[in-house]
Amino acid sequence: MYHNLSAVWKIPSERVRSQFESDMAPVFAVMGQRAPVRFFFRADDIGIPGKNFSCLTKMFYHYRTPLNLAVVPSWMTLERWEAFQPMDRQSPELWCWHQHGWRHLNHEVQGKKQEFGPARSDEQIVQDILSGRDKLSQILRDRFTPVFTPPWNRCDARTLSVLKYHGYQGISRHWRSLPSSSEELPDFPVRVDLHTRREAAPEAGWKALRKEFAVSAASGVCGVMIHHQRMNAAAFTFLELLLHTLRNTEHVQCLHLGDWLRHA
Repeated sequence: MYHNLSAVWKIPSERVRSQFESDMAPVFAVMGQRAPVRFFFRADDIGIPGKNFSCLTKMFYHYRTPLNLAVVPSWMTLERWEAFQPMDRQSPELWCWHQHGWRHLNHEVQGKKQEFGPARSDEQIVQDILSGRDKLSQILRDRFTPVFTPPWNRCDARTLSVLKYHGYQGISRHWRSLPSSSEELPDFPVRVDLHTRREAAPEAGWKALRKEFAVSAASGVCGVMIHHQRMNAAAFTFLELLLHTLRNTEHVQCLHLGDWLRHA
């Protein structure tokens, strides 16, 4: 059973291969011709070991592609961290473990979902951010990178101020997220959404996905958002084709945010 499977993946894996060749391959064929393109992949809602998570990390390991792991602090325990240790110790340079809110709970009674929005008091925002940071720092120790991904890619201006004040090195949201951040708290936006799509039909989803990749490549930076709980065989087939293609595309560089910050 897959959580809220997007229509774009409700097709056989065999068809994914043909769709990729017809719809995506032309985009990657011209990628990087005008200027180099930086890719980063961000997997959200991390904290609970499982089959899909293992499949995801094994695939990134196989293609030697860095992956940013947005960890929900309240989900992480010492026992779960131990379960993640074999893959983390095998290739620590591939993984960037960072903070994904606190409990991944919506506190808004109106409007779009937010964990750090107008319904929260200043004190609640500070307490939840620092509770998450302290827990991850205690469990992950030096494997924790002080970058913040707000659940649902949304937070308010007070949250940005708290993050800056307490020494966070970056934030990662959707590229259209407001309010804008500052140079002191660089934003690493995702432009491609693989698994929380809302198109009603696979054809519409493929068309929109192709456009997202093309627009992102033209900008020079392509952030790709992953939700492994929403992946089925078709979604994994697509991701493997994507990683294989990027691995063999000139002038494309895949980074994780920790390396990006260190070399900024």
